[in-house]
Amino acid sequence: MRIIAGLYRGKKLFSPQSDQVRPTADRARESVFNILYSMLEKPWAELSFADIFAGTGAMGFEALSRGAKKVAFVDIDVASINKNLVMFQNEKSKVAVVKRDACNLGVAPCAFDVVFMDAPYKKGLSEKALCEIVEKKWLAEDGICIVETAAEENLDISEQMALIDKRKYGAATFWFLKFI
Repeated sequence: MRIIAGLYRGKKLFSPQSDQVRPTADRARESVFNILYSMLEKPWAELSFADIFAGTGAMGFEALSRGAKKVAFVDIDVASINKNLVMFQNEKSKVAVVKRDACNLGVAPCAFDVVFMDAPYKKGLSEKALCEIVEKKWLAEDGICIVETAAEENLDISEQMALIDKRKYGAATFWFLKFI
């Protein structure tokens, strides 16, 4: 698993050999960022990014490599994130690692421009975490939320949000959401 683009393009990330961690595939990550890039109204240097159910932090580190001004990594187990963070010493001031249950996020440190969420598949956690993101104001009013689910999994979207795009890549579906 490598960083696809930006300042750290090609940098290898640590990924544990465990069925508890399922990093977003490189090709899918590249596609998601290409779609996201076409939707963004601000440059990366002005964007904050939250990686919820971060796992290895691959999505957040990709955003950091592309120049995001702030990246938050949220997961119950932050060991893999911290191992990868060691390789980004020059970016530490832009990073917050939050050891927390994504289904009980608490009040947001700020409203993020982009929130990416990749819950364990087929456990109903995406909907719970999406409600937390909305209720606890983790997403900015004009922000974009991307939810990764299993390809055949459905997503019940909050009434306050609208589906703006949906893409399937291999075993995953990516749901792009905005506030109505």
